[in-house]
Amino acid sequence: MKKLVALLVFCFCFGSMAMANGLEGNGTLTEHTIKHKGIEYSYYLYTPKNLPKGAPLVIFFHGYGANNVPATGFGFNPIADKNGFAICYPRGPKDFRDMPCWAVGYSFHTEKGWERDDVGFTIKLVRHLQKQHGFSKHNIFATGHSNGGEMSYLLAYKASHVFAAVAPISGLTMEWMYRELRAKHPIPLLEIHGTNDVVSKWEGDPDNKDGWGEYIAVPRAVSYWAAVNRCTHEICEELPLINNKVIAHRYVDGINGNQVWLYEVVGGTHSWADKDMNPAAEIWKFFSLYLK
Repeated sequence: MKKLVALLVFCFCFGSMAMANGLEGNGTLTEHTIKHKGIEYSYYLYTPKNLPKGAPLVIFFHGYGANNVPATGFGFNPIADKNGFAICYPRGPKDFRDMPCWAVGYSFHTEKGWERDDVGFTIKLVRHLQKQHGFSKHNIFATGHSNGGEMSYLLAYKASHVFAAVAPISGLTMEWMYRELRAKHPIPLLEIHGTNDVVSKWEGDPDNKDGWGEYIAVPRAVSYWAAVNRCTHEICEELPLINNKVIAHRYVDGINGNQVWLYEVVGGTHSWADKDMNPAAEIWKFFSLYLK
């Protein structure tokens, strides 16, 4: 329960900040709805000016209970302007706690018998946006924070035929994913995670002490994808110091040149890590390695 309270305070504060700051970027933000299996989802689409046909598309998934993410876009909108890609911010329908979220198999959801096909929705959304706006058929990427990070991991398992790379931030691999799912294709992955995150613990929660469900340690989750991609060795370096030290673990020379990165934010908390780096720029730097 303490974890849930801390997470909701974080979401409320970020939502208030986003509303106050207004829209970042020089492009256009539009709101839309789409139905999947009888459930209505809403989403925002940010498109830079003069975006060409065949442009890349990034899907950004919000955290549990988060609001107003598109207002600042977690810093993505100016990066999209500069690099010529669109970004979509879908909003998860509310669960029985009245919280917008993504269905990733949290224990309090499965205990209530609650489920939703958010993976199927995401695939449908991507295909719809490709058809409506002429986005690339290959350069599709997924990222998200916290619950959105878990969604990114789930897509790596279930939708690697759709996404070219994923970047979960402060996200977790639930133990049920690790035990029950098998990656169908190698997919590049970047995780940014604080070692002092008390919401999504670096060391994992194998006994479900916090009530989300069992999940594995962050280094173990990332090493799984390094193995799936058959990366041969690790290169370590430190990012330029801004606040907390950030150690970049880069697993390289994988299948098709794939890499898997883990940015270890030493002493970092359950945050977007924007005081330690420019996360949106780092994520796009990673995604851009896989443009076709």
